[in-house]
Amino acid sequence: MRFKGFYIGRAQRVAAALLLCMLFECLWIVARQPLSQQDYRFARCGREMWEKPSPLAGYFTTCGNLNGDGTFGYRLAGFPLTAERWVLLAADHFRKPENRLYPGGLSGSTWESRNQLRFVKYLLRLPFVFFAIWLGGGLWWVSRRLFGNEGGGLALALYVFCPAILRTACSPNNETLALWGLYGLVYTAIGVAHALQGPRRKWRPRIILLTFALGMTACAHLLAALIGLALGFILLAYLAERRRSYIAQILIFSSLGATAMVFASFGFRISAFLYVFTGGSARFWFTLENIRSFLAATVVYPVLKAPLPIHGAIVLACVFALVVYCISRPSRYFGNTVPLVIALLLLPIYTTQTVTLPLLWALPFLFTFIGGIFADVLDAARKNPQQRRLMLAATSGLVVAQAALCVGWLVVFTG
Repeated sequence: MRFKGFYIGRAQRVAAALLLCMLFECLWIVARQPLSQQDYRFARCGREMWEKPSPLAGYFTTCGNLNGDGTFGYRLAGFPLTAERWVLLAADHFRKPENRLYPGGLSGSTWESRNQLRFVKYLLRLPFVFFAIWLGGGLWWVSRRLFGNEGGGLALALYVFCPAILRTACSPNNETLALWGLYGLVYTAIGVAHALQGPRRKWRPRIILLTFALGMTACAHLLAALIGLALGFILLAYLAERRRSYIAQILIFSSLGATAMVFASFGFRISAFLYVFTGGSARFWFTLENIRSFLAATVVYPVLKAPLPIHGAIVLACVFALVVYCISRPSRYFGNTVPLVIALLLLPIYTTQTVTLPLLWALPFLFTFIGGIFADVLDAARKNPQQRRLMLAATSGLVVAQAALCVGWLVVFTG
């Protein structure tokens, strides 16, 4: 099937089905989870950014300086509510004075305006769901380009049925946006390095895309942007070869553009923008507690009456991939090594100034690595049809098992 120049084959349809499944999972969670204090906080701060920044000197909103995290999540949470308020007031303007629904204006907090603003729960949370689905599409595209249909499909399936991803995607936060930006930033830097080997006319679009990725990541979380910038420098230096003299210029241009984007996200207010450099949001250290929490996450399923690990199949696939990577020399190539190294770097990180979950940033890279290893094993078994069928069955069993664990977690989590 072709649609306006795009080829839609079986792999594309499978990916679309998985992303549609993720959308239904997220809608299920959003519909059944009541609004929390964090939801209202993001709504209040975001609406103040769009509607009326705080007049307090040195502060951007009445929430203070946002605990050191970025403005992207707050703006994304507040914009749909602000846009609905603008639409309601604009429509009310065309009514006769005696027929106006909001004669005194539509002001107050989200809680106070909940009877006027409709679908608050969905307007507040769905933007983050769409960014998580966008990341899933990017994960599939990168993995498929690197490892083929099997690798891309497995990486996307593990992502779609990962409870940690789903829980984060269904609430306002900067984590979803940070992992979206960091994953895109790393592979955009690889794309820029490859473009440097070609004609100059292909450089500018990718450098602009790199600047945009770095800026959006910095608006979500400064630490994620700095890690992405460091990784981008290393990857550019490794891949650029004869064009390494351009790396400094590209990174300086991208950093200046990203800084301008962060300044714009603070409404061009210098007093609030300077807090980026003094708030300590990039302070971090290392711990294994996040990894232990991820491995130990269990849920008591009603049918079995016994606790089961909600990430059990993902952990099993990761262990298998690590073993194959260590014992199989052909699997230790650039496409597999980069996501593995980045995942190992991000997994033990924790921030000391702000409450964030860098472990989530590592999951898309981990899924890419798993997809690459499984694709290598399936490709190696191509000459033996029976062995290949056995490996395909085992891979499908992993996906089905993780999907079953995820569905059980959904039922318990949403009550």
